[in-house]
Amino acid sequence: MPFAVLLTNDAARDLVVLYDYIALHDTPKEADYVLEQIEKAFSRLSEFPERGDYPKELAALGIREYREIFFKPYRIIYRILDKEVYVLLIVDGRRDMQRLLQRRLLDA
Repeated sequence: MPFAVLLTNDAARDLVVLYDYIALHDTPKEADYVLEQIEKAFSRLSEFPERGDYPKELAALGIREYREIFFKPYRIIYRILDKEVYVLLIVDGRRDMQRLLQRRLLDA
């Protein structure tokens, strides 16, 4: 039975911001493509949620409750609880991940 993939409000906002940024700085067609690929990643998560790696920034701290998958350069960070996958963060991996992860996941 597939897992339900749910986006937190922050992750949904990340997706909108990412789409708008790509549409403005590249093309709407490219923004559509990126959105489609991220949605495919969600579908794969539904079937195989444990396939993701532990984010290296968190694993270095001994934190192994979060996982991540990539659609480069984008990182999709999520947590599995029961039969649900909660997407917590969708971000360009070239950003300052240490600060972003601390602010979004650890300080929450």
